[in-house]
Amino acid sequence: MNGLPLLPEEPPQARATTIQVLLPLPLAGTYTYAVPGGLELKPGDFVTVPLGPREMRGVVWPEAARGEIAAAKLKPVSARLAHPGLVLEVMKFVDWVSAYTLFPQGAVLRMVMRSGSVLDPPRPQTGFMAQEFPKGLKVTPQRERVLEAARGLNFPAAARELAARAGVSDGVVRGLADAGALKRIDTDPDAPFDDPNTSRKGKDLSPDQRAAAQKIVTRIDAGGYSCAVLDGVTGSGKTEVYLEAAAAALKKDRTAQVVVLLPEIALTLPFLKRLEERFGARPAHWHSDLGDAGRRRVWRRVADGSARLIVGARSALFLPFRNLKLIIVDEEHESAYKQKDGVLYQARDMAVARAAQGEFPVILASATPSLETTVNAELGRYYTVQLTGRYGGAEMPEIALIDMRSNPPERGEWLSPVLSREVTENLAKGDQSLLFLNRRGYAPLTICQKCGERIMAPGSDTWLVEHRFTNRLVCHHTGFSMPKPDACPLCGAKDALVACGPGVERIAEEATLKWPGARITVFSSDTVPSNQAAQELLQQMRDREIDILVATQIAAKGHHFPHLTLVGVVDADLGLAGGDLRAGERTWQVLSQVAGRAGRAEKPGRALLQTYQPEHPVITGMAVGDREAFMLAEREGREMLHFPPFGRLAAILLTGDNEARVNEAARALAQAVPQAQGAEVWGPAPAPLYRLRGRYRVRFLVKTTRDISIQNFVKAWVDGVKLHSSVRRTIDIDPYAFL
Repeated sequence: MNGLPLLPEEPPQARATTIQVLLPLPLAGTYTYAVPGGLELKPGDFVTVPLGPREMRGVVWPEAARGEIAAAKLKPVSARLAHPGLVLEVMKFVDWVSAYTLFPQGAVLRMVMRSGSVLDPPRPQTGFMAQEFPKGLKVTPQRERVLEAARGLNFPAAARELAARAGVSDGVVRGLADAGALKRIDTDPDAPFDDPNTSRKGKDLSPDQRAAAQKIVTRIDAGGYSCAVLDGVTGSGKTEVYLEAAAAALKKDRTAQVVVLLPEIALTLPFLKRLEERFGARPAHWHSDLGDAGRRRVWRRVADGSARLIVGARSALFLPFRNLKLIIVDEEHESAYKQKDGVLYQARDMAVARAAQGEFPVILASATPSLETTVNAELGRYYTVQLTGRYGGAEMPEIALIDMRSNPPERGEWLSPVLSREVTENLAKGDQSLLFLNRRGYAPLTICQKCGERIMAPGSDTWLVEHRFTNRLVCHHTGFSMPKPDACPLCGAKDALVACGPGVERIAEEATLKWPGARITVFSSDTVPSNQAAQELLQQMRDREIDILVATQIAAKGHHFPHLTLVGVVDADLGLAGGDLRAGERTWQVLSQVAGRAGRAEKPGRALLQTYQPEHPVITGMAVGDREAFMLAEREGREMLHFPPFGRLAAILLTGDNEARVNEAARALAQAVPQAQGAEVWGPAPAPLYRLRGRYRVRFLVKTTRDISIQNFVKAWVDGVKLHSSVRRTIDIDPYAFL
């Protein structure tokens, strides 16, 4: 019709059945693959697929096909893995977290799949069980002990375990098996976790605890999403209340899974024992101290649904749950729930989103709820359950201020005469004391008296912290460590390096000089590098083998010391210089939590706060115990400036080893800032830590009103600016750190 010659018709091309596969890589979107004949696949299945020259594991993703693609252009799926696939709720959560944080879906999936090795089936483990004793076999005392141990077990035990129970070598066990006295049985080393006994009675609850538990259990029985704020003073027994809720959720659905998130690994082992007593079964636990075998076992049993009660750090939220029905976030105010590398997320907020998506309840527990949580409760998004008194009649500690301007310490010391006198009296009574300073090491700064040189980490604008116990200088930001030099590295002056300011090691040194007969221990992440070491120290404290505990914030979180009656805060003003919008709130929370360690049993407790700013709202509020007044002032300040939770924040960090290129990228981004009513962009500005690990750092901060999608604003802005490949751009939605 248009006069153009007709082209010969192309032969029809073969079309393939296709699927979308999401790979655990920091790449945007899914990849399309062909499904070989005879292979049945559905969304959630784990598959092996070719990617370039290598084979990778991924997940069949519930996305629509991207138009018709010729079969010749597609690579086929290599294999489907014989492992339970992800349920739709987990995949929806991955998509939601990706859209919220602006990190690729694949990066979020990596948090679910871990390294992928969890999908490898473990080698069967040989176990041994007793069977009928062969006639004529000689019985030795060693053999008899093994057989006795085996008869006392109703499961196949590994040779090493059976030998340890009998006090013999592995060879005795294997010899009995060869002789026919023990039966060899292949077992899965990733044994299922015991089912929690929901009929088992918990501790006796006070009337307040019973009322609080009933309020939450009623919501669980009703079904659907709800968010409870369990707001109870320190020592009020919040844990027993939310364990009643966990029992109700597990009892309501025999396949239900419950996860309890904790902010610190040091809290995990005592908590596991507590849950084992409550439910008659040890729960699965997930944290960074687990070895590869332990991680694989937990991951596999969560994925197949046989692990029903799980305790873990923030990353436990991304386990492949089969039927998650309740999330409990203990100490919900803790900044430890903010992930600071990889995918940047706030686990408390993600927990609420996960519960809302899955239409099940979530519980946020704290003695000092965050302002974000408090405002959400006031707006009716959450409901509040309060415990206003301590369990068992224990009284809240008396809090008093020590004005360091009128009660200064002696020259070269850090403890005021008032605090020293109180510790002396406490020792005389046989009670325990806690000296709290949230600063690790011996001194935060080492300086040369001759030339003024401040010893810094190489390639970083960070001071090296002296650790006198190990005689090393350490950077707490990069992990760099070196022996303390005898001479100044700049001017060469001998014996000129001096420590400035106190850390916990320096306070412990002063305490040792003041109270030479006292048993003094330092509790920080440096002195207890493992979970096991932390548990040993905590047990020593509970067994009254320590008189004075000198500790950082690690001691303020959820620990129960029955004989601790005095808390001395060495520097109550320390957190007020945090330089970010939550500095005051965080200081209030940590001071409240550490003061709450005192007087949790029969004896009354007291907390003394050393301060140079007794008129500061945080310090004044602590002295009179008026949390509501402090939170109101904090709320008004943030509301006036449209800071969270009354506005939204996002941080953009540019880093690179070439300073000129980083600054060039910053200028390019600055020139491309879109104009939008209700949105502000501050920067570019050098980060407070401008150099870190040899990389230069420049920051932007975005602030918007609540009615603007900050994700859409940031994405529209940064996607239009191409940066040099040597410059890395990191987006942090809801930033908590501003360094």
